[in-house]
Amino acid sequence: MLLIKYFKSMCSCMIITLVIIILMSGAACAGETLKVLYGQMEGAITPAQVSLLDGIIKQAVDDEDDLILLRLETPGGLTTSMRKIVKMMMNPPVPICLWVGPEGAHAASAGTFLVAAANVSAMAPSTTVGAASPVSSSGDDLPEAMNKKVTNDLTSLIKGVARKRGRNINWYVDSVSKGASLDAQEAVTLNVVDFIAVSPYDFFEQLGAKGILINGQNVKFSKDGFTLVDYENGLSYSVLSWLLDPQVAYYLLIAGILGIFFELVTPGVILPGVVGGFCLVTAFYAMSILPTNAAGLLLMLLGGILFILEIFVTSYGLLSVAAAISLFVGSLVLFKGGEVQQIPLGSIIGTVLSFSVFAVVVVFLVAKAHSRKPAVGMQGMVGLEGEVFRTFNNKLKVRVRGEIWNAVNADGAGLELGSKVKVISAEGLTLTVTRIS
Repeated sequence: MLLIKYFKSMCSCMIITLVIIILMSGAACAGETLKVLYGQMEGAITPAQVSLLDGIIKQAVDDEDDLILLRLETPGGLTTSMRKIVKMMMNPPVPICLWVGPEGAHAASAGTFLVAAANVSAMAPSTTVGAASPVSSSGDDLPEAMNKKVTNDLTSLIKGVARKRGRNINWYVDSVSKGASLDAQEAVTLNVVDFIAVSPYDFFEQLGAKGILINGQNVKFSKDGFTLVDYENGLSYSVLSWLLDPQVAYYLLIAGILGIFFELVTPGVILPGVVGGFCLVTAFYAMSILPTNAAGLLLMLLGGILFILEIFVTSYGLLSVAAAISLFVGSLVLFKGGEVQQIPLGSIIGTVLSFSVFAVVVVFLVAKAHSRKPAVGMQGMVGLEGEVFRTFNNKLKVRVRGEIWNAVNADGAGLELGSKVKVISAEGLTLTVTRIS
């Protein structure tokens, strides 16, 4: 009997100890503060966003943060960049949570894949997710055969990601194949995201109650059991993000064309050519990543060439008009469609007019300089007026421009002292003059 009582007592102690261990593991951070690194990803998904997430993950590892929260707002972007980000999110050294916000934001197209790949995803009220159907770099529909291949490939990717994260596979497939889209409330109802949060702090209050797996343990924490540290974007991200803005790329292209144009019409200045070449190279790099229309780029380059030809070809301004039209049309279609911010019409009109006026003024000044008579040397004497200073045996001395020159009369006749003459040619140090009536 004593042994049985002792055995029961031991079992009770073991059960109590096990319950305490489970409760402690379920609230491992209840007495500790969870360190969270908070980063923000805005704009089109490009290599700049890949660099951003890579920097966030590295800092989280170096600072031994427990979680990463990524605020997302994007219209979509490049498939190659999206795949790199999804790969990082599916294999994170630190769990990555994602919040689509603030209210009115959206995670469209490539952003849908990021929502699916996060360890925990939430959306602010009045936000949307979806519309992940593939399009070409210019924003147009892909050819039928190519569209089928790309759609099947992306469908397989998002299906695997949704399955891994335990989310609604069918809806995510529809977002790619049918362009389906949802608001925040519908997304939670259909298990597309985990919950709705109005702010990052609300996100963690709800997450603390639900718990999250960290190092294999379901960690829960109180609303005061975390600290949020903002991630500061590095210089490389800032420069790359600035460069990949369509308006910046457009202005760099215009500056490049203008610099090369100025160098060609005024050879030897050097600085405009160097600056123009740098702007052109950086603009071409940005446009190799952005959804650029090749026809628009060629039209803009043609506009610059036509302005240069205006100097050498007598077209009575027709080439300048054609150049301005070429620049304007090229600017309109440079970033046709796609999922990047388009260049405002007002900016295009102002830029093209400014470029055209500057180019026309430069062309006029260069043409005027080419047509001007030489102002130095003997040829500069032609057309000047003077008077006979001395005569001796049909030889003349004339004063022109305050200087005494040997001269001969073109008519062969003699001239009196003080006669007014005009220089009609110059050879060596002798002027040929004629009497002024």
